[in-house]
Amino acid sequence: MTMHTVWVRLNAVVFFGLTVLLGLSCMAAVSKIGHSLYQQPVVHKLELKTLRSLKSHGGVDRALLSFDIHADMRPAFHWNIKQLFVYVVASYETESKKINQIVVWDKILEAVDPNKVIDMENVFVKYALVDQGDELRGKEVTLQLMWDHMPITGLLYMGEQSIETASTFSLPTEYQ
Repeated sequence: MTMHTVWVRLNAVVFFGLTVLLGLSCMAAVSKIGHSLYQQPVVHKLELKTLRSLKSHGGVDRALLSFDIHADMRPAFHWNIKQLFVYVVASYETESKKINQIVVWDKILEAVDPNKVIDMENVFVKYALVDQGDELRGKEVTLQLMWDHMPITGLLYMGEQSIETASTFSLPTEYQ
């Protein structure tokens, strides 16, 4: 009868530990699958404050604007969420493209941050609202808050403000 070497025993212990860790990670990910269906952030306000400019710039239309936002993101957090990537999307339709969605502002909320409520007024966009053609004038634009859940373990998933509660505004028909 031969004895197992130290390396064989170490291999068995390490891979048993990894298997247990994998099983616990899977159980942790599964434990919060339905959380986002029942615990949605509350968007109290997301609306245009000021349209600062609408210009033609190098063959593309570009709008610069500011908005007010008040959103309680606390319900989206649970023990398995590391951070939320929160962003405002401006969407509109043109004749050449049915769906146009542009991220105009973003923010990362980490689980360790004590304040998980976004309450800001007259926020200037980080990224301009740009149309790759010259079809932005006169369009109706919808501002909608969206977020990505980034868990400690498990799959990434998205959430978004209901389109019924999203705010809309119309851009002027002439450059300004």
